[in-house]
Amino acid sequence: MIRPKLSLRRPLAILGAALIGLTGVVAVATPASAHHTTITATADCDRLTGERVITWKVENSETNKDATLQTVTTNPDTPVNVLSDSAKSAPLQGYVIDQGSSVTAVQRVPGDTTTANLKVYAEWLVDGVKTADNTKDETITLGADKACAPAPKCVEVDKATYSHTFDGPKGTATVKLDGDLPLCGEGKQWFTLVSYFAPRPQFATPQYVYGTPDTDWVGGTQTEITLNVEIPDCHTQVDLIWGGKDEVIDELVDGGKRYGDKKLGSPGAPGSRSKGPQGWYNGGSKSCTTPASTFASNCDGSVAVSLSNDGKISKYAVEFEVKGENGFSKKVSVPAGKADTSIVVPAADAGKIEVLVDGKAVENGTYSWQRPEDCPLPAVTTKADCKNFALTATNPEGGLPVKATFSYDGKTETRTVAAGASETVTFEAGKDKTAIVALPDLDMELEAIYTPEGNCGGGGAGGEEPGLPVTGAATGGIIAGALLLLAAGAALFVVARRRRVRFTA
Repeated sequence: MIRPKLSLRRPLAILGAALIGLTGVVAVATPASAHHTTITATADCDRLTGERVITWKVENSETNKDATLQTVTTNPDTPVNVLSDSAKSAPLQGYVIDQGSSVTAVQRVPGDTTTANLKVYAEWLVDGVKTADNTKDETITLGADKACAPAPKCVEVDKATYSHTFDGPKGTATVKLDGDLPLCGEGKQWFTLVSYFAPRPQFATPQYVYGTPDTDWVGGTQTEITLNVEIPDCHTQVDLIWGGKDEVIDELVDGGKRYGDKKLGSPGAPGSRSKGPQGWYNGGSKSCTTPASTFASNCDGSVAVSLSNDGKISKYAVEFEVKGENGFSKKVSVPAGKADTSIVVPAADAGKIEVLVDGKAVENGTYSWQRPEDCPLPAVTTKADCKNFALTATNPEGGLPVKATFSYDGKTETRTVAAGASETVTFEAGKDKTAIVALPDLDMELEAIYTPEGNCGGGGAGGEEPGLPVTGAATGGIIAGALLLLAAGAALFVVARRRRVRFTA
């Protein structure tokens, strides 16, 4: 039995017959005897047709007589044709082998054939008279474990492999079909690149699709694609996945669906069918929220704090912390797209105020109380006679306590005036015509004119020289003037410097 070594070389067409390069030869020799033939064979696989190609060689043992192959039988029963230098091939049966020579013939059998047999009956003639005959057959084993199949002209979609590139920070990727063969038929393989808003620069949930995923397919003459997506200007995740838009998960939530091995470059299928870097990225340097704060000072020293979470990239609730320098602290969670105006820092706890997110102050998130310009100011009234000069400071309700310093005729007294209350200081009438009431908390000074009621004769402050009469008209004018000043609250000339209130956000 012949057991040839098989190869996979492409057949060489010779004169119209596609022949296979022979990679192994197994010869079976019949023991030397008179008038016999010897058969050897080789086999190969024709990848164009998927057939086994057997090359039979039959030798004539006689060096002085021609041998005629009268009968040729094959199994499988397919034609066996002699190789020829002419354009035509002839059947092996009936062929005359010259003395001391041989003939080579080719037989094609199905690719799944495991064995093949050639049987020849030869006659030797002298002057047309048969002098001897011989029958010889031989079998070749073709190797059932290596069935011959046609070379593929395309690759099935479910067998195709790919290679890819991926740049997560830039939001770009390419996917290319491996090899030179296209996908078979109308087959297409889709791939998609998608980016997300993310709460952290590492994997965390929830995540929300940003923009429009980019999807395309490989198939037909299109063997390579390029994908691009926009990246949010904040924490993000970018995934290159196996499949079309119907595979995109709009929201990645805790306990929800995941892409798993659908990501290209994954260790398992289908992602492992594409070779390249891991097709996923987590990063970004900024939060996907836009926390902001504004401040408004109240006349009573408290500060109203407004918190907002409604910027262009706000996708998550923000946990704010409002802290006052004097011990105030409150935390508030503000949903995406919302604001909170409920926080008021009391005057006693305010000082420097900070608004924090994740332990860091938000932009323009520090503030100190500033007196609003529309707050009512304290008022000073006077009451004077020939012996005393009384000064009264009144602080309106709804404000802060104020410090008032009263100065007259070289004497000074200080009082703290509560909101909604008054404080009075009485000085003994002296020679000075004016008194000063300073309100240092407000950067104000008020000047009061000493104008006593009645006629203070005898040289007292504000009076006439002793013994000199005061005319009625003059007296009436003084009284009328005094009443007018009292009605106005006092004869006061106010010099005030107010600080402007500036809000920061």
